[in-house]
Amino acid sequence: MIQAIIILKIHNINKAVFQLKNMDEFIPYATQDISEEDIKEVVNTLKSGWLTTGPKVKEFEDSLCNYLGCKYAIAVNSGTSALDIAVKALNFPEGSEIITTPFTFVADSNAVLYNNLKPIFADIEEGTRNIDPDQIRKKITKRTKAIIYVNYAGHPCDIDEIKKIARENYLFLIEDSCHALGAEYKGIKIGNFADMTILSFHPVKHITTGEGGAIVTNNEELAKKLKTLRNHGIDKAPSERESWAYDMKDLGRNYRITDIQCSLGASQIKKMDDFIKRRQEISKKYNEEFSKIDWIKTPDTKYNVKHAWHLYTVLLKGVDRNNFFEYMKKNNIGVNVHYIPSYKFTYYKRNFNISPEEFPVTEDVFNRIITLPLYPKMTNEQVERVIRLVREYKQ
Repeated sequence: MIQAIIILKIHNINKAVFQLKNMDEFIPYATQDISEEDIKEVVNTLKSGWLTTGPKVKEFEDSLCNYLGCKYAIAVNSGTSALDIAVKALNFPEGSEIITTPFTFVADSNAVLYNNLKPIFADIEEGTRNIDPDQIRKKITKRTKAIIYVNYAGHPCDIDEIKKIARENYLFLIEDSCHALGAEYKGIKIGNFADMTILSFHPVKHITTGEGGAIVTNNEELAKKLKTLRNHGIDKAPSERESWAYDMKDLGRNYRITDIQCSLGASQIKKMDDFIKRRQEISKKYNEEFSKIDWIKTPDTKYNVKHAWHLYTVLLKGVDRNNFFEYMKKNNIGVNVHYIPSYKFTYYKRNFNISPEEFPVTEDVFNRIITLPLYPKMTNEQVERVIRLVREYKQ
């Protein structure tokens, strides 16, 4: 009887230890970092009387230009809205084609569709997950008008080669840098290469405005058009009107962003360099430790870029991704998959005749990729916990 009681107690102790182990705090794959100073700036705006289309919008736009070294910034209510009006500003004939990557969030190809154009997908490079310039060349037709390239996870694409393709074929370039604010290509910050560059300020991005986005450009005419398109196509914002009169010159959208959001963004961007520094520290630690594990392939970083490390992704080798995903989730690690290729979604399968066999690299990467936690306020202890759990995974 005593022996049975002892065994039962030992069982209960082991069970409690197991439960405690699994009660470790949840570590998301990404989250925002909001300081007291950020909160103070938002509160000040709430008290100011200007809640939208006021001075904080211009302050935030100016801060983006100062940080990136570009001429114009047009802030809007999301990165998707930015993509939409960037495509619309180019005014392509209906049915024109835009080449982009299938290995990104659906907003890129959706923005093409919103404007009655056709997205054409090109395969990617394995190491960076970026669009492959050689595959872009293969997809160009007489209907091709532009390329939307995505700086996946914060790693700039092969921009010189993509610009060369664009020049040779008279194509416009839209750079999706929603992952790559602060990244550099050959010593120059993104935002200075394409006709327009798209940014996002969703909470998991480098800086946040809650929801929000922007287009940056060095083209004055495009900047003027974009400002009109975000405000219903109306030629003058309320603050610019000398009387009650205004004109709607284009079919625009209501993509305006608030002063509340922009006060947060203007405060956040002051910490950009610190945010990126911390992301680089964590990524370096991950690379060092995961390169020792034979069933993990760490991401490539090319010599001529400054990686902004929005995401940290690895490719699994000989490991069932779904089993690994569940294992990490059970241990309160918020892993994720970035991304499901756009052509796999029901809408695209229903409306486009796209064969996954056309994209062998995308298919291989999608089947093996997983995103591990990475964000500036992640502690060293949290980083070590992620590394330990990856090491302890039993295939």
